[in-house]
Amino acid sequence: WEMIHNNRCWIGINTSIPNIIAVEAIKGNVIQELSGDYEIKREVKYGQNSRIDVLLKGKKETCYVEIKNVTLLENEFYQFPDAVTERGRKHLYELINMVEEGYRAFMLYIIQRSDGTIFKPAEHIDPEYAKSFFTAYKKGIEILVYRAEVTPEYIEIINPVDWRF
Repeated sequence: WEMIHNNRCWIGINTSIPNIIAVEAIKGNVIQELSGDYEIKREVKYGQNSRIDVLLKGKKETCYVEIKNVTLLENEFYQFPDAVTERGRKHLYELINMVEEGYRAFMLYIIQRSDGTIFKPAEHIDPEYAKSFFTAYKKGIEILVYRAEVTPEYIEIINPVDWRF
């Protein structure tokens, strides 16, 4: 099952698609913040028994990129997570550790729908994740939010989306 239509737009629900299209977008320089001359590696072990979704290794820097799929929409806000996620909090703290070791670290939220306006953490669903999100941002994690165009013919990242706390 790849997508569903809610009478307004297609919504991509396959949670493995964001990682695939994120790598394509990085290679195609669609995600400007991650553009550069990098070797791209996927699912690399790091931290405390974790795997990073994308590791970008360049001559000048190494960047850790964790990718999350966003399908929840409430009151025009795209939101993550859609359920309590201890694993999601763990990823944020692993990225904080990478920043403290001198690397760049990104949380990349891929929105697989087109009927909202702004992204924010779903504090009402997982207040601990929302607190961890804020902490990660303050500690230097770079927050990226991009929307994907979802159609029966293709799914591709097309534009950045604003976010707030």
